[in-house]
Amino acid sequence: MIITLSMSSVWHIANFCLFFTALCGAVRSSGVEWRNVGEHVTIQCKCQSEQDSLFLKKGLKEEILYIISNRSTKSTEFKHRLQLNGSLNNTDILITNLTLNDTGLYWCEYKRFDKGTTTYKSTIDSGSVLLVVTDKNHQYTKQQCAQNNTLVLTFTVVSSAVLLVIICVLFIYIIYKTKILANFKKMEHVATSDVYEDMRATVRH
Repeated sequence: MIITLSMSSVWHIANFCLFFTALCGAVRSSGVEWRNVGEHVTIQCKCQSEQDSLFLKKGLKEEILYIISNRSTKSTEFKHRLQLNGSLNNTDILITNLTLNDTGLYWCEYKRFDKGTTTYKSTIDSGSVLLVVTDKNHQYTKQQCAQNNTLVLTFTVVSSAVLLVIICVLFIYIIYKTKILANFKKMEHVATSDVYEDMRATVRH
């Protein structure tokens, strides 16, 4: 039972390390905007074809922050902090007075009503932005992320090595116990056969 718990713990740690490594890799990629608390960021939304509405969304939960068609702010967190410039198909959205909670992935989603299918068809703009808001007093820079990335990779390799050793030890232990059990059964069988032989010899006499 102790070995099973140890393997499970190491496995979860390794998965967390891999996830954190992937996150740091994403932060260093293109489309990343680094800002300090109180600053602003501009998100550009563009679409070639004619559209009926534009949605500004954030995060994996696809939280709707703003709908351009009726100019309504859906998130109270961003109320009075969004400014628009341009037309529906070419809009610059300015987010002012940034906070730490504004960190996340932002993207634009266009929608157009299709009369043929009587449904709305969505088009996601390619200009998504990964916004990272930092505190001036506790800045988490790209350099620090790269250093942590190296530490995480090292820890992941060590964790994987420990996991492999535990699996090997467990495998050898199972083989050892299996052989001992097989030998015990064989000795038991031999002992039983000897008893039968002695009984037969006694009966004959």
